[in-house]
Amino acid sequence: MRNVINSTYISLDGVIQEPQHWPATGGFGERGNRMQAALLERCDAVLMGRSTYESFASVWPGLAGNPMGDRMNALPKYVVSTTLKDPEWNNTNVIDRDPVTAVADLKRQPGGDIVQYGFGPLAHELMANGLLDELRLWIHPFILGTGTPADLLYRAGSSGGFALAEAITLDSGIVMLTYRTAK
Repeated sequence: MRNVINSTYISLDGVIQEPQHWPATGGFGERGNRMQAALLERCDAVLMGRSTYESFASVWPGLAGNPMGDRMNALPKYVVSTTLKDPEWNNTNVIDRDPVTAVADLKRQPGGDIVQYGFGPLAHELMANGLLDELRLWIHPFILGTGTPADLLYRAGSSGGFALAEAITLDSGIVMLTYRTAK
């Protein structure tokens, strides 16, 4: 069975929204870029909610010619949305029905793992239904002080058990923590 791997950027104060507007850390460096590329190579599908899709679809198609851009653009993408009707980003499929059933079906299909970006309502629903297998938190070394409850990783009613599998500190001070669901 395929795994769903969530990869999320987060500040020290738990903010997950709009990382493109966060202070610069100097990037991920060669090691972090290799880790990002390895995740994309390990996976053969991308899963996201509508907000993440809109953010990604405005950037990734313009990165054609870059190996990571080419990989992301070529992968099948699944977007959970009841409002997105005509996605323009190639290889995009809209899931406009129950996401729990749809993702469970995707997990049963043959193939590599599925990377899920963003930690909004979709990630919380996957976690609540035992469909999120791995969580990669890219912790950025600053406090934004701007998060509202909707901007934070935490949501009332969400819970899940995870075991630390790996901790890597990048030269920029970003720490990538990998957790796997506690079975």
